[in-house]
Amino acid sequence: MSGRAAIAGPTPWRLHGRARQWLQRLHLWLGLSVGVAYALIALSGSLLAWQQPWLRAAYPQLGGHALPDATQRAAVLAHIAAEWQPQDLRAADLPLPGLPVWQLYFGDGTRRYLDPVSGELLLTRAPRGDVLQVVREWHTHLLAGKTGEEVLGVLGWLVLLLLLSGPLLWWPGRRNLAASLRPHVQPPTRRWLSWHRSAGVLTLPLILLVSLTGTLMVYGAGTGRLLRAVFAEPPPPKPPAAIALRDTPIDWAAVLAAAQRALPGAALHRMTLPGAHNGQLAIRAQAPGEWHQVGRSTIWLDPWNATVLGSHDATADGVGTRINNAVYPLHSGGVGGRAWQLAVTVAGVLPPFFLATGFLFWRTRTRRRG
Repeated sequence: MSGRAAIAGPTPWRLHGRARQWLQRLHLWLGLSVGVAYALIALSGSLLAWQQPWLRAAYPQLGGHALPDATQRAAVLAHIAAEWQPQDLRAADLPLPGLPVWQLYFGDGTRRYLDPVSGELLLTRAPRGDVLQVVREWHTHLLAGKTGEEVLGVLGWLVLLLLLSGPLLWWPGRRNLAASLRPHVQPPTRRWLSWHRSAGVLTLPLILLVSLTGTLMVYGAGTGRLLRAVFAEPPPPKPPAAIALRDTPIDWAAVLAAAQRALPGAALHRMTLPGAHNGQLAIRAQAPGEWHQVGRSTIWLDPWNATVLGSHDATADGVGTRINNAVYPLHSGGVGGRAWQLAVTVAGVLPPFFLATGFLFWRTRTRRRG
């Protein structure tokens, strides 16, 4: 008896009894309910991983421009401040290689695009005015504003539970690992189960990372506080004290030069122009080594005398803050080049595959039993 036990080896750990039955039911019903929304959200994420090429393809007038020099940028900024700032302009993206035009963000959700050199209006996109806008709104807010974002957070935690329950039900022990991952063609019940199980196990790290980062983005401020507490980091720096507006011309070339000197080597990305309650100019910048596409570094300036009031280099942040800053680029495919962009695209296609194979397995097995 002892010889047989020695040959057979230890029994691999597996869930048994009522715990396994309850987990199977939970996995099944989460997959057939939450899985539908998850599949549609994930598929929209695959599309958004290519939103800049999509935008340029949909609107050819946005591509093919040469980037402006310092003098041209200053001239267009003066035009933006005079014409568009009074119309509830919230922020402006500077022309960059990926999108070589000025992109203006307005309070009602409208976006306008200007020629990088002349400042001429090239395109106006109304909220939900094209397919890309609708896909983005669905992916981030389920087309339901703040309420949809809160629902998205709850769905995210349920999806993570769904993803983690699968390996617990599957684990066959190390000796049977390779055999359990082999796909089958027949019979249909075994085919759908093996495809569902093998793809799920092999791609779990990828899909878990993309799903987790998406969920954490819903709770961005809370995630940041938690990570800072875990790593015993101080709170983020506060902006300098507000300054008064002045009715004098702004030397935009001097302002941009001062911002560049404040963070040498950083790419200036997004500007928030002076407002009614604060005359400061804030510029988001991407310092060398930052993953975030817009950058988490910030420069605050007094634009009337081109004086830097304060600056923050995000590459000097602690580990917890840098982890939080990496959540968005990891989720959106904005870091790691084309390889990670393709990986994020695949991660968005997998949930529809899991939904289809899981449903076919359930239906085939139910019909056979019935």
